[in-house]
Parts: sequence; C-alpha cells; structure tokens
Amino acid sequence: MRTSKYIYPDNELYLYVVSQFINKGVTKEKIGAIVYELEHEYLPDLTLEDYTAEVVKVLHKREVLNNIATGLYLDKMADKGLIDAPLQSIIENDAGVYGVDETLATAVANIYGSIGLTNYGFIDKAKIGVVGDLDNKHGVVNTFIDDAVGAIVAAVAGKLAHATAKSDLDTKEAVFD
Repeated sequence: MRTSKYIYPDNELYLYVVSQFINKGVTKEKIGAIVYELEHEYLPDLTLEDYTAEVVKVLHKREVLNNIATGLYLDKMADKGLIDAPLQSIIENDAGVYGVDETLATAVANIYGSIGLTNYGFIDKAKIGVVGDLDNKHGVVNTFIDDAVGAIVAAVAGKLAHATAKSDLDTKEAVFD
C-alpha cells in the first residue's frame, strides 16, 4: 500500500547487496582491485584504497542498488529453483540470448556515461578477477552477480574519469541570465 510517508530503505538495500556479495565471496577490495588493474595506468596517483573507496561510493547510489539488488534476488531465487518455468531454466543456465542480466548491468555502468558503458563491455568479455570467478562457478546460479560486479567496476572507472578530467568550462559565467 502506498503512503506519502514512505521512506526509501536505502541503507537496508545497501546492506542487502553487500551481504549477498559477501555470501558469494565478493568484497569491495576484490572489486577495487579490478578497477585498479584497469585504471592505474591512467590514474597512477590513486592507490588501491582509493579505488576501493570509490566502489563504496558507487554502491551508495540508489539506481545502482536497485538494479543490483534485483539481479541478486533473481540469482538467489533461481539457485533455489523458485522461479517459474521457463524463466528458471533460462536464468540457471545463463542463456546467452537472455540479456536481462546485461541490461541491468548496463543501466548501472551507464550512470557514468559512455566511459562506464564501454568499460562494462570490456569487463564482460574479459572476465577479469572475481568477475571471471563468478562466471565460471558451476552448480551455482550467478547469472546476474558477475554482470553486477562488472558494472560496478565500469561505473567506478567512469566516475573517476569524469572526476579527474580537466575542463576549461567556467561555471561562474552566467550564460542564461
């Protein structure tokens, strides 16, 4: 039932996502390590701890949490065999033509523009670090989580690229006065 006094459970959703990640062996450090591997060449002054801190910041965005929590829940239910056929078999087999896992992930990566999106495509193909570990885990449904982790990596890369890009835009100049 809808109410105007509804308070969005951002903290609860964040804790849900983190707990599901931890249950699958995913840590912020493992995610940060992938970002470090991809971006250190371009941002050599940042440490592994800097990249890991950015992972946490990205995970605090509501749009990120919504997409990832939805995918993680579908993985969880499919792993228990609780999704109606034929969707159950599609998710548990990570069918290549399904694409909903990538759709949720690209929505996360795209929050930080084309840089996030292109990084996601690379990560999804290369299966770096824990993304590859999750993708190749037999007997466990990880259809959404590998893409979710890859999307977070891509989002962090995009966020950092935008944050560190130099600009000549004078924001003090009022053009629309």
